[in-house]
Amino acid sequence: MPKMTQSNARLRVSDLRQRRETPFLLEPDATGRAAAAEAAGADSLRKLRFEGALAPRGKSGWELKARLGATAVQPCVVTLEPVTTRVDTDVLRRFLPEDQMDAPPESGSETEMPEDDSLEPLGEVIDLEAVMVEALSLALPAYPRKDGADLGEAVYAEDGAEPLKDADLKPFAGLAALRSKLQENGGD
Repeated sequence: MPKMTQSNARLRVSDLRQRRETPFLLEPDATGRAAAAEAAGADSLRKLRFEGALAPRGKSGWELKARLGATAVQPCVVTLEPVTTRVDTDVLRRFLPEDQMDAPPESGSETEMPEDDSLEPLGEVIDLEAVMVEALSLALPAYPRKDGADLGEAVYAEDGAEPLKDADLKPFAGLAALRSKLQENGGD
C-alpha cells in the first residue's frame, strides 16, 4: 500500500476506482503531526497513523473504513502538566451526494441530531487528512487529567463569616438532618 503525504491525501472522486476499494495509509512527518496536533487541540503528537480503504457504495456513494492510532500530549486541566493519551479507534465515514442526504434543517430551527453521524456530503474530493484530524479531535479527551490530580476544595468567606463548604451546599443534606431530628423526637 503506498504511503500518502499531505499533498496526495486529497482524493478526487472522479479518479477513484469504481469497482474496488482504494487503500490508503497516512503517517505524517513531524511537521504534519505538529499541524494535526494544533488543529486537534493537543500540544503535540508523538505518533499518528491513519490506515484504511475507501470503497464504492451504490452508484455514487463511498465508504471510508479506517483505523486511527495516535499518541497525543495535552495539558492537564488541573496542573497544566503534560498528559500522554493513546488513541486507537475505528473510523467510519459514508459519503453521499447531497441529493441523497436528508435536507439540512432551516436556520434557527430546533432539530435532533441525526442517528447516523457517519454521513458526509460528497464533494469533488475526499480529504483524508481532514477526516483523520476530525476523528483525532473527537477521540481525544476534552478534559485530560494527570493521575492523582485533584482540584481540592476552595473555601471563601468574608472576614468574620463562617465559610461555606461544598457539603453545606448539597440541597438534600439539610433534609436528611431534619428527618433524623424528627425521628428522634417521635415524629414521622
